[in-house]
Amino acid sequence: MSSPQVVVLDYGSGNVRSAVRALERAGATVELTADFKRAQACDGLVVPGVGAFASVAEQLRAVGGDRLIGRRLAGGRPVLGICVGLQVLFDKSVEFGRDDVPGLGEWPGTVELLPSTVVPHMGWNTVDVPEESVLFKGIERERFYFVHSYAVQKWELPDPGDPLATLKPPLVTWSEHGGRFVAAVENGPLSAAQFHPEKSGDAGIQLLRNWLGTL
Repeated sequence: MSSPQVVVLDYGSGNVRSAVRALERAGATVELTADFKRAQACDGLVVPGVGAFASVAEQLRAVGGDRLIGRRLAGGRPVLGICVGLQVLFDKSVEFGRDDVPGLGEWPGTVELLPSTVVPHMGWNTVDVPEESVLFKGIERERFYFVHSYAVQKWELPDPGDPLATLKPPLVTWSEHGGRFVAAVENGPLSAAQFHPEKSGDAGIQLLRNWLGTL
């Protein structure tokens, strides 16, 4: 069986080579590119994010990343966001006092400063994983590596509440630093993590391996 073909979207967001290496270690064949057609056709798309929300959102749009993600999700094709790559999937951020740069709006919510006397939140932390999680299967009690000052602290997407509904509600994993914040989301073909799997040792590799298993 051939390894899954994964594109790490290269849109100018910092050093992403570590993500490429981690995905290769997890079993993927990886290409680092901003080519729209190749990123559309691959088995899985990874959207990394390092730096400020506004810069990441603007750089993504500059290479058509918003359209690319929208098209992939419309076709049920998997996307994984990492760090600010998670944050930009929400409506907006108030980072540095700005709220005029919209996110991609895949989920409602606002990225806000962590309510802690110590920011950034930097280092290893545990996560509170929902029972049905696929991403965290076998690594529910592990620690993951975070580097961030802002996060989504309220999950605003309502549960459909209909036992006959065909859409499975998203699974939200939480962590804590001065207060609870969203550490990961699993929502059909769209998944994202606030922490860095590529910097999280064996647990991070296993999470990537779990994601690859869904492609």
